[in-house]
Amino acid sequence: MGNQVLRLFLFLAVAVVAVGQETDLAYSALENAYEAARAKDYDRAIAAFQQAAELAPNRSSIRRDLAYTLLKIGETEAARDQLAEAMRLDPADEQGALEYAFLCYETKQPIIARRIFDRIRKTGNATAAQAFENIDRPLREEIARWTQALRLSPDNFSAHEELARLAERRDELKLAAEHYEKAWRLRPNRRDLLLDLGRVWKEESRIEDSNAALLAASRGAEPRIAEDARELLPPRYPYVYEFQKALALDPSNAALRRELAYLHVEMGNQPEAEKEFQALGNAPPQTLRTRPEEPRTNVSKDAKQLGQTSLERGYLPDALKYLRVAHENDPVDFNVMLKLGWAYNMLKDDVDAMRWFSLARNSPDPAIAAEATRAYHNLKPALERFRTTVWAFPMFSTRWHDAFAYAQAKTELRMPNWFVRPYVSVRLIADTRGAVGVAGIGPQYLSERSVILGAGLATATWRGMTGWFEAGEALRYTPAPRDPSRVVSDYRGGLSYAKGLGRQLGSEARGPFVETNDDGIFVSRFSNDTLLYSQNRTGYTLHNAQLYWNWNATVDALGQYWANYVETGPGFRFRFRALLFSVNLLRGAYLINQGNLRGPNFNDLRVGIWYAFTR
Repeated sequence: MGNQVLRLFLFLAVAVVAVGQETDLAYSALENAYEAARAKDYDRAIAAFQQAAELAPNRSSIRRDLAYTLLKIGETEAARDQLAEAMRLDPADEQGALEYAFLCYETKQPIIARRIFDRIRKTGNATAAQAFENIDRPLREEIARWTQALRLSPDNFSAHEELARLAERRDELKLAAEHYEKAWRLRPNRRDLLLDLGRVWKEESRIEDSNAALLAASRGAEPRIAEDARELLPPRYPYVYEFQKALALDPSNAALRRELAYLHVEMGNQPEAEKEFQALGNAPPQTLRTRPEEPRTNVSKDAKQLGQTSLERGYLPDALKYLRVAHENDPVDFNVMLKLGWAYNMLKDDVDAMRWFSLARNSPDPAIAAEATRAYHNLKPALERFRTTVWAFPMFSTRWHDAFAYAQAKTELRMPNWFVRPYVSVRLIADTRGAVGVAGIGPQYLSERSVILGAGLATATWRGMTGWFEAGEALRYTPAPRDPSRVVSDYRGGLSYAKGLGRQLGSEARGPFVETNDDGIFVSRFSNDTLLYSQNRTGYTLHNAQLYWNWNATVDALGQYWANYVETGPGFRFRFRALLFSVNLLRGAYLINQGNLRGPNFNDLRVGIWYAFTR
């Protein structure tokens, strides 16, 4: 016994040193990611790679491996964005840049792809040179063809528009701007061309001209075009001279002119306001001291701020209301989509939350996309129709001088808005020695030596609490001496409650923690007994390791001595890859000693390994 305890404490010491020597913060997450990738559990691998990327944000290799894993599940655009970040972190990585360029071309970003291929081909890279030529040659040929067409028909609208788009894709910005403007002059009702013109002028650094075109496109055009134009405009309200420049480009834009008129009103420029109203063919209003509704950009900004503040303060219905207004006014604000996801999640509407998180995953901002993707993958298993959970907990106890194995595989049906979920399960309860006890009294509550096939119902978790009941058949692999039956009916059920406060295992920061796990269980095979377990730990978290003190109690309804005791003592546990190791040294006392031939107190050293996964 003494040597065994010594060996276990030596093992514990080595584990503590190993944890202390782990200087690579991302090591554990990467181990989990690569293990999951090898097992083709790509959702788990993606979540682990994302965690590693947060822990080591400057390591480009993590971004590349995350991109390759995203490609495995067909998330091509998300993979492209991760390779973009990897290229930013390591601009000298030519192979990574090539892969990014190919993905850009695949995901309909040919301009970016061409630019990257052009840069890399200049280093002598034959693959990049060939890829560049494959993109550039058709553009050259088409530009030449449409240029010839315009020589024959200078007022051909379609030729001007097509030539402008081809020139933009080939980075011939001056040529593109020239023909976008000519196309616009031919069809002044096509304000989407103003959006294109403003975008190209912005690329040319013609900022004032660009703002004029975008301002005209943002007023009076169809909603999608207006919203896209607002995205490219500066985040401030336009100046008077910008309105005037926009009107010079688009003189028939009544909405633009009306807004300028009211801007003059607000600034006290009455003659200028009257002039603009007359240009509209309208008499000036009776009072020139009021303005129409605030421009939608300002409405969106205010609603977004109010929504975010309400969300932070826990006013969830208000947050939802303001964030919806912000989204309606700016449908491509991915940060608003992310906040809507969190608002619905906090309101327990995970179906809508998952929809918003899915939309926010497409954000060009890597931080928003990463947060939304992580939230999406965290919610996804809970919303799948069928969910399978497998766990195993082998354990050795010096109290019984025996090794025990507990395991379960459970598949449940999850329907939207169903509080109760049907399931089927297979349990294993086993030990190595069989009956252990004095005078035929054994710890049956620990080792039923059976495989139990069952079907049951379980409630959704509510504030940490879950209820369940199942009926099944226990298949004994070793019959008990008093009951040789190989198959025994088994009915069990109960309530479970779990709660943790402070820094839990896996937290990035160190700190104290408290947690409790409480179970009330009815088991027909224990003479229809009901047992209550309460396991409590208080201690300190060191990222993937915890030092703590146990406070445990067990009681039952029938008053059997083996089911009524309290325990306390130190413990240590740490996570290595997907495994959770625990070592507990406990001192216990029986609360009932009638029929107890073992003595009122006991010592127990327990070593266990927990493993679980969900699909």
